[in-house]
Amino acid sequence: MHNSKENRPSLASRIRRMIVGGARDPHDPDMAHKMALIAFFAFVGLGADGLSSSCYGPPEVFLVLLQYPFLSLFVALASALTVIVISMSYAQVIDLFPNGGGGYMVASHLLTPKLGMISGCALIIDYILTIALSVASGADAIFSFLPTDALPWKIWVSVFGVVVLTALNMRGVKESVVPLIPVFMVFVFSHLFAIGYVLATHVGEMGRLAGNTVSDVHTATSQMGFLGMILLMLRAYGMGAGTYTGIEAVSNGLPMLREPRARTGKRTMMYMASSLVIAVVGLMFCYVLCGVKFQEGKTLNAVMLETMTANWSSPWAGHAFVLVTLISEAAILFVAGQTGFLGGPRVIANMALDRWLPNRFATLSDRLVTQNGVLLMGGAALILIVGTGGSVQYLVVLYSITVFITFVLAQSGMVRHWWNARGTAEPWKRGLWINGIGLVLTVFILVCMTFIKFKDGGWLTLIVTGALVFLCLAIRRHYDNTLKLLKRLDMLVEVSRVSQDRPSGHKKDEPVAFDPDKKTAIILVSGFNGLGLHTLFGVVRLFGNTFKNYIFVQVGVIDAGNFKGPAELEHLKTHIDDDLNSYVKYMQRQGCYAEGRSRVGTDAVLSLAELVPEILEEYPQGICFAGQLVFPEDTSFTRLLHNYVVFAVQRRLYSRGIPFVILPIRV
Repeated sequence: MHNSKENRPSLASRIRRMIVGGARDPHDPDMAHKMALIAFFAFVGLGADGLSSSCYGPPEVFLVLLQYPFLSLFVALASALTVIVISMSYAQVIDLFPNGGGGYMVASHLLTPKLGMISGCALIIDYILTIALSVASGADAIFSFLPTDALPWKIWVSVFGVVVLTALNMRGVKESVVPLIPVFMVFVFSHLFAIGYVLATHVGEMGRLAGNTVSDVHTATSQMGFLGMILLMLRAYGMGAGTYTGIEAVSNGLPMLREPRARTGKRTMMYMASSLVIAVVGLMFCYVLCGVKFQEGKTLNAVMLETMTANWSSPWAGHAFVLVTLISEAAILFVAGQTGFLGGPRVIANMALDRWLPNRFATLSDRLVTQNGVLLMGGAALILIVGTGGSVQYLVVLYSITVFITFVLAQSGMVRHWWNARGTAEPWKRGLWINGIGLVLTVFILVCMTFIKFKDGGWLTLIVTGALVFLCLAIRRHYDNTLKLLKRLDMLVEVSRVSQDRPSGHKKDEPVAFDPDKKTAIILVSGFNGLGLHTLFGVVRLFGNTFKNYIFVQVGVIDAGNFKGPAELEHLKTHIDDDLNSYVKYMQRQGCYAEGRSRVGTDAVLSLAELVPEILEEYPQGICFAGQLVFPEDTSFTRLLHNYVVFAVQRRLYSRGIPFVILPIRV
C-alpha cells in the first residue's frame, strides 16, 4: 500500500491548481464544444484590440490634420473602407481555410512555406507588441487620473496586468474571455451613447459641416497644392493604421470557435468590422462637430467628452459619464491585450506543427491550453514593457508594421489563388477584386508605415522579425537533418515487414501463450518506426532469450493539431493501435508472447508514469526499456528542440523504485 503522503499533491501543485484550475478530460466528447467560443464571446476576446484602437487610432489621424480638421472626415471614410475591404478579404480566407491558420496558412499553402513562416514570425511579433502596447496604454490611462507622485508605480501596474492576463489564459480561452465581458460592454455602450448623442445634438449643423469641409479643401490646396494635400491625408491615413490590427485574429483563431467554425468566424468578423467602422467614423465626426482642440495632458476623447457634457443640466451626471467612459477606455486597453494571447499561441502552435518552432509549443496542458505559447507571449511582453519602461510613445512606433507584412502576404496568396481559379465554378472574379483591392491597400499602408516609423525605431521591429526568421530557419534545418538521420533507422521497418511475410514455425495470426516463468520486456515506443525497432532489436541482442514476453507501450499525445473533436482523437487511437499491432505480430512470428498497451493524453510523461506501474502489477517480472537518440553534437540548442521524454519518465519511475533501462541509439 502506498503511503498517503506519496499521493498528496505538492504545495506547487496546489498553488497551480488554485490559479490555473483542475485538469480537463480530453476524452469528454463534449469538451471541445464546451471550450469553444460563440461569436459574441469571440467578439469580446478578439474585437477588443480593434475597438481599443479608437483610443489612439482616430486621435493620431486628427492630430496630423489639426490645421485642417475637416479633412479628417475623408480619412475616416477611407479608414472605414479599408476595414470593410480587409474584413471581406479575411472572410474569404475563412472560407478557404475553415480550420484556421489565417495569414500563416494562406502564405504557406498558396505562396511558399518560407513565406508562410515569415508571415507567422511577423504575426508573433505583432501579437507580442499588441499585449505590451495595450497594457502600457491602459496603465497610462489609469495614471492620468492619479497624482504625479504615483507615476513610479505605473510600470509595476503594467507588469501586473500582463501577469493577470497570462494567468487567465492559462485557465483556458473561455475562462479568459468571460471576466472581460462587463468591461467590454461598458466601453461599447458608453461610446455608442457618446457618438449617438453628439450626432443627434448636431444634426442641424450638417450643412455647416459640408461647407467647412469644402473650405478646408480650398485652404489646404492653396497652401500646399493638391498633391501636398493628398500626401498630408495619406500620412494621416498611415498614422491610423493601428486601427486595422486585430482583424486577422479571427481567421487565426478559428479552432477555438463554436461549430460550424467558418460561419461563427464570419459572424465574429462582421461584429468586429461593424463596431470598428462605427467607432472610427463616429469618433472622427464627433471631434469635428465638437470642435475638439489639443489640450496638454488630455486625450482627444477626454476633450470631446467634456465638450459634449459641458451644457448638461446636471454637472454631476456629466462628470460621472466622462469618468465612467474614460475608465472603460483604460480598461478596454488592458482587455485588448487578450487578442495577443488568443492569436499568438495559435500561430506559434501551427508553426511548431510545421517544425519552424520547437515542437513543445504545439503541446497542450492538462487544461487543454497551448500553455508554452501563452507563457512565451506573456514573458516576451513583460521583457518589452520592462525594456522600454512601459513607454507607449516608443511601443506605438514598433507597433503595426509587422501585421501589414502578414496582410500583404495573405492578400498576395489569395490573389494568386483566385487567378489560378479563373474560369472555374468558383466566384473567382469577385474574389480577385476583393483581395486585389486589399493587396493594393495593405501594400500602400506597409510602405507608409515603414517609411514613417523607420527612423523613429521601426527598424528595430524589422530587425527583431528578421532575427526570428533566421531562428526559425535554423530550427527547421535541424529538424529536417534529424528526419534524414532517422530515415536510416526506418530501413528497419522494411526489414521487419519482409520478415513478417516469410514462413515461420507459427501460424500467421495464432497468438503465443504468456509464459509466467519468463521475464517480460516492457518496451516504450513512439510508433512503428526505426527508433522502436532499433530498441527492440537492442533488447534481443543484449539479453538473448531472457525475455519471451513483450509488452509494447505507446502514448498518443493530444496536441494543437489533433484536438479538434472526438473524430480526430479516435483516429489517433486507431493509428496507435495499428502501430502496436505491427510490433505484436512481428514478435509473435518470432515465437514470443506480445501485446500492446496504449493511452491517449496531453502529457506523455505523466501518461507513461501512470501506465507502466499498472502493467507491472500484472507482470511483476517486467523490466522497462526505451531508446534515446544520441545526436552527433549534443548542444543546448538540440536540447531545446527535443523533449527527452525518456529521461523524464525514467526519473518518475526511479522515484517509485521501478527499474528502467535506456538504450542509446546513435544517429
